[in-house]
Amino acid sequence: MRLAALATAITLAAAPALAQQTPPAPGPYVAPDYTADAAWLCRPGRADACATDLSTTSVAANGTASPAMAPVSRATATDCFYVYPTVSTDPTPNSDMTADAAEINVAKVQFAAFRPVCRTFAPLYRQVTLKALRDALTGVPTTADRVMAYKDVVAAWNDYLARDNSGRGVILIGHSQGSGLLKALIHNEIEGKPVAARMIAAYIPGNNVLVPAGKDVGGDLTSTPLCRAASQTGCVVAYVSFRDGMVPPLDSRFGRTTVAGMAVGCTNPAALGGGRKPLKAMLPTAANIVDNASANGAWATGVTVTTPFVALPGLLTGECVDSDGAQRLAIRTEADPADPRTDHIGGDVMFGGKVVESWGLHLIDVNAVLGNLVDLAASQSAAWLAAHK
Repeated sequence: MRLAALATAITLAAAPALAQQTPPAPGPYVAPDYTADAAWLCRPGRADACATDLSTTSVAANGTASPAMAPVSRATATDCFYVYPTVSTDPTPNSDMTADAAEINVAKVQFAAFRPVCRTFAPLYRQVTLKALRDALTGVPTTADRVMAYKDVVAAWNDYLARDNSGRGVILIGHSQGSGLLKALIHNEIEGKPVAARMIAAYIPGNNVLVPAGKDVGGDLTSTPLCRAASQTGCVVAYVSFRDGMVPPLDSRFGRTTVAGMAVGCTNPAALGGGRKPLKAMLPTAANIVDNASANGAWATGVTVTTPFVALPGLLTGECVDSDGAQRLAIRTEADPADPRTDHIGGDVMFGGKVVESWGLHLIDVNAVLGNLVDLAASQSAAWLAAHK
């Protein structure tokens, strides 16, 4: 897939091995200075990653290409706080606080689209890097400090609350490692505290969120339920995506749990109440800098797309599926060999020239439903504002 800088899942299969290693002894923690502009990928009013061009070409089933309606910039009454996935190309186990191209680009690809709905905040943090994950995959000991990464996110969140929030509603948005850190932030720093009233919702795909089987609340999060309506607030959108018909393998990191009585929560951003619905994919078109993501050919025969994003209305549909002991968002390509559009969307993780089936469509967890998430953010923000006049 042409997912520029979405190195999210390069060698992420290393993560289970990483988790099995003894974590390093924590040293004295010193928080980054989040009062410094340079500690943020995105802040309101800047020419930064979230001020990127969001131009999108929409390719219809008949092959007709047209510009999608550009988002309208306007003053917004709510905020979004984003924690990005594993993308750092730094050669150390934890990243530094200088943004590399991959960190900047993933904010453009996954987060900038929320700009018309909310003020955008995205802190840098000393995440576990791709190098640490590669080392773990190959059996090389790593000193990656996951606790430091989490503490950085907490420090950035507290700085945002102190300097910028002023009682505004906020949507938390993450992916993969970022979603895991936000899950911990909600559990430790938000649930049961006054600030919980300001959380409009949390979108944390690409990371298992456990709930009691058949229930929407409990498990990883004590009091925060899964979202089941666009007007619901104080809830979580969580899912892991696989191709329709693909059952996560027994050793899959995503979509399965061995915790008795628990299931992996799944909320389809296109159909929170259930069922299969069209997905509003917003797919990046730039050449992929990742060499082990599955490729995508031409979006449509005879069509050249030059905008940063492409939309393919009606091509992808999604439904939360619970079968064979696994829970996931099953994404189907409604392929028609008779029309000019592509019959196969990339997004698989590749390793050694083969698809890593246990990771599903991790690379497009966000972009396959990005338009739906932006719509949902607008609806939930409106509902929160109406309740907090």
